Amino acid sequence: MVRSGIIFVVALVLGLAATDIARADALGAGTGAFNRGDYNTAARLLLPQAERGNARAQGMVGFMYATGQGLPQAYDAATYWYRLAAEQGDTTSQYLLGLAYDKGQGVPQDDVAAYKWLNLAAAHAPKKTRENFAKLRNAVASKMSRGQIAAGQWHALRWPADSPF
Repeated sequence: MVRSGIIFVVALVLGLAATDIARADALGAGTGAFNRGDYNTAARLLLPQAERGNARAQGMVGFMYATGQGLPQAYDAATYWYRLAAEQGDTTSQYLLGLAYDKGQGVPQDDVAAYKWLNLAAAHAPKKTRENFAKLRNAVASKMSRGQIAAGQWHALRWPADSPF
C-alpha cells in the first residue's frame, strides 16, 4: 500500500512537471512567433497561456489587441489583459496600462491612474528600461497638479492593497 502511494505521488509530480514544461514550451514558441512578426501563431499559442494566468503572455496578448496584430484591435480587451499582468507585477504591462490611462484607450482618461502605473513600472523595471518609463511618468506629471501627483504617488505606494484603478 505504501509503495503504491509513493509511486502515485511520483507519477503525479512528474505529470505536473511535464505540464509545466509544455506550458513553458508554448510560451517560448508564442514569444518566438511574436518576435518574428507571426502574430496569428503568437495569438494561438499565447492566448491559452494568458487565460491560465501567465503575466508575460497576458501582456503580449494585450499588446496584440491594442495594435490589432493577430487579434482584432480592441482597446478594452487590451487593457483587460494589461491589468491582469500589471497586477501580477509585470512592469511592461504596468507601463502599457499607464499609457492606456494617459490616452484614454480602453479606459477613461485618468492622469492619476496613468501616473500610478507608470510610477510602478519605473520603480520595478530593469535598469535598461527604467529611465524611459520614468521619462514617460514625468511627461504625464507635467500635465498634473501637485495634488494629482501626490494622489498618484499615494496609490502607487498603497498598491496592490487598496487601489480603485
